[in-house]
Amino acid sequence: MRINTPDVPTNEFNDRDHYITKMGKFLRVTSLDELPQLFNILKGDMSFVGPRPPLFSQSELVVNRKEHGVDKFKPGITGWAQINGRDDIDDEQKFEYDLYYKRNHSLMLDFKIVVITFLQVIKREGLIENGD
Repeated sequence: MRINTPDVPTNEFNDRDHYITKMGKFLRVTSLDELPQLFNILKGDMSFVGPRPPLFSQSELVVNRKEHGVDKFKPGITGWAQINGRDDIDDEQKFEYDLYYKRNHSLMLDFKIVVITFLQVIKREGLIENGD
């Protein structure tokens, strides 16, 4: 991202190309921008699968997660909302997917999320920058 980029979800940018550098686009499309979060998993602050950490601007999402107990899960590098829209969904949809994950959480669901995430990264699906 360029300096002075607004702190909002990617789907809220009016002109994404104005804010995203070529290197940033490459890192985002290949999901290499997620690698530093592996340190957070090793520290125990994150999980591989769980609701994605919210941005500071997503205050309503944070409130909804707290009210419905979704915040009890450690944030994850990937999650149910991530594989069902990634950059393409708004905060309300993310919250609905978070609730689904909370209600249906299991080892099999986590495994399914990991497999689908891997396939989407390989195919570069669900990214606005990719035109999906």
